[in-house]
Amino acid sequence: MKLSIVSTLYRSASTVEEFCARVISTAEKITDDIEIILVNDGSPDDSLELALNLYRADSRIIVVDLVRNFGHHKAMMTGLAYAQGDLVFLIDCDLEEEPEVLGKFFETLGQENCDVVYGIQERRRGGLVERVTGAVFFTIVEALSDHKLPRNVVTARLMRRDYVRSLVRHRDREFLIAHLWELAGFKQIPLKITKLALSPTTYSLRRRLEMAIKHVTTTSTRLLYYILYTGILVCGLSVVTIAYFIVRYLLSGIGVGGWTSLIVSVWFFGGLTTLILGVLGIYIANILSETKRRPYTTVRRVHRAENERHVIKSVAALDSRQDTRVVQ
Repeated sequence: MKLSIVSTLYRSASTVEEFCARVISTAEKITDDIEIILVNDGSPDDSLELALNLYRADSRIIVVDLVRNFGHHKAMMTGLAYAQGDLVFLIDCDLEEEPEVLGKFFETLGQENCDVVYGIQERRRGGLVERVTGAVFFTIVEALSDHKLPRNVVTARLMRRDYVRSLVRHRDREFLIAHLWELAGFKQIPLKITKLALSPTTYSLRRRLEMAIKHVTTTSTRLLYYILYTGILVCGLSVVTIAYFIVRYLLSGIGVGGWTSLIVSVWFFGGLTTLILGVLGIYIANILSETKRRPYTTVRRVHRAENERHVIKSVAALDSRQDTRVVQ
């Protein structure tokens, strides 16, 4: 059995060496066939150089160097695409999720006979502001999204090969990886873990709001249907209002002032316009989701202890499957 461990590097110079030592020590209790894939997501510090030193000292370490920062989620998907293990352990290398949880995940995977064991926080970390902004984010997403996101989920998860293969086949170019985790299906079991608060979060209220808006507008049709229903409601109310004034005029001879007729007309045509835009929006959203074909990331070089010819063949095969552009 081969075990792949995937992590990303961004301002990780202070933790990457300890992370590798601890995760290797834990993984060796499970199997001797190990590979560690470190994806450098354009880190501005010396994380890459430290990772390359580890790669030179241990042939089991693979370093995937991206040409720039593409974001945490896309870097993780790139690393998963390179993983070749029967089991794949995904985790951040900042040590806020302890590498030793791999042992608990492996035991649970066997006991539950499932495809994925993933970590959730028993209690969301941080102070009042952080917890409230997190709740606001999930509330917006759940209200407007087609699919709910699991709350308090962390990066750490142990996955079988079939699940990982299904996960990396998704072609979304703008995504929240938690959405893809859920969308990929299979039998998934949550396991409560403790996430340490070793550094301040980079997910501010503004960033969470931006993530929520991007997620909803790139994956959800519910918002478009809300717009459509709003147009129907406004248009319907204006028709009822017009009918009321006509019937009142016919029965009692009471006319309608110019201001009232103007407002009713604005409501009617405004509602009709919103209805039309809602319908067109649904079609445009479907077209957009089918035509986006930008690559996830661009890889500068893959550092691994294999001959160059084999590396090129492996990367070329990956490129054809995942639309990932590789620069050698």
